[in-house]
Amino acid sequence: MTEEQKQLITATVPVLKENGVFLTTHFYKRMFTHNPELKNMFNMGNQQSGKQQTALAMAVLAYAENIANPMVLLPVVDRIGHKHTSLDIRPEHYIIVGNHLLESIKEVLGDAATPAIIDAWGAAYQQLANLMSGHEAKLYEQQTLKTNGWTGWRPFNVGKKEVESAEITSFYLYPTDGGKVAPHLPGQYLSVRTFLTALNLNQARQYSISSAPTDEYYRISVKREKGKNLDTNGLISNHLHDFVNEGDMISLTSPAGNFVLTETPTAPIVLISGGVGLTPLMSMLQSLTDTNHTQPITWLHGCRNKSVHAFKDQLDHITTTRSNVKQHTFYNVATLEDKENGIIEGHLDINNIPELNQDPETSYFICGPSAFIEKQYQDLQAKGIDKKSIFFEEFGPQLLQLN
Repeated sequence: MTEEQKQLITATVPVLKENGVFLTTHFYKRMFTHNPELKNMFNMGNQQSGKQQTALAMAVLAYAENIANPMVLLPVVDRIGHKHTSLDIRPEHYIIVGNHLLESIKEVLGDAATPAIIDAWGAAYQQLANLMSGHEAKLYEQQTLKTNGWTGWRPFNVGKKEVESAEITSFYLYPTDGGKVAPHLPGQYLSVRTFLTALNLNQARQYSISSAPTDEYYRISVKREKGKNLDTNGLISNHLHDFVNEGDMISLTSPAGNFVLTETPTAPIVLISGGVGLTPLMSMLQSLTDTNHTQPITWLHGCRNKSVHAFKDQLDHITTTRSNVKQHTFYNVATLEDKENGIIEGHLDINNIPELNQDPETSYFICGPSAFIEKQYQDLQAKGIDKKSIFFEEFGPQLLQLN
């Protein structure tokens, strides 16, 4: 890109701040009209909710604001790259997206979209596409170099289906070909693809792996969603609950995601989960205990009540048999028996745990609904915890801007 083109991109920042979501909404509508086959690749639930349009608008704005030095966005590129490889997005898809993005800019801006501005955004998009596809090529290569690794969609059978709570059920997934799997990094997720007759589309959703790394199988633990007007995410989860049984086949891509433990953690760990957000943290905890992590591990979990508290017995067993593992559990509504067993009534609040580990070397991992993550993040910072020590996973397109 020329310096003049970079200046033109910077000049469009105020327009993106004011009309970014309008532009991306127009873009997606245009793309799906001209390339309806892409509806099988994109999460239509996130389209329905508007989350994807907002996330893309935020990403385009961040890119425009940092056009002079896009390398500062590498952490974002890595996170998006993991999501893209989990959906088997390839370089040819960037060509389609780029064409529709430039046409959308023309259509939305009208006469303001001068040839110079379109040329600048064309160059900017090509630079971004090269950056993204280049990074994703490395991620695909890493997947193939792993022991038992693969790329693309691979058929798996449900070896076991196990109820974990009134809402959450686990699925143990084994390769249909009888082969092995690539051990995941604790905290990573899988993309699961299934056909939804209600939409007449293939749809994919990411589910955290809830088991410790192994080369035999993956376990995902899925929450049943309630309500009459479920988006696609809820439809997929409920489809797994209602129609996918032991012996049935589903398609998966390789484990992905960068919300993970370091390979050999040597410092204290605090795990903070809300509701079904405990699934990636279960993988972390099991991995830590399987590798005899000796530093303190503290688990904080919040949910509505005992009936929806998944993995409770397993967690109780770990904390009673491992002297370095402590847990503090919050129920929105707790019975007298719950309180006698150490349950704290109310929403999870780290300020109600005076003995919370604040060693400066401690790493904090948070997973749960967006509002839950934001509260825990802010409360940790209020206690003086360095944000570099706080890691979080937001299910769906990332909208939180906390780091």
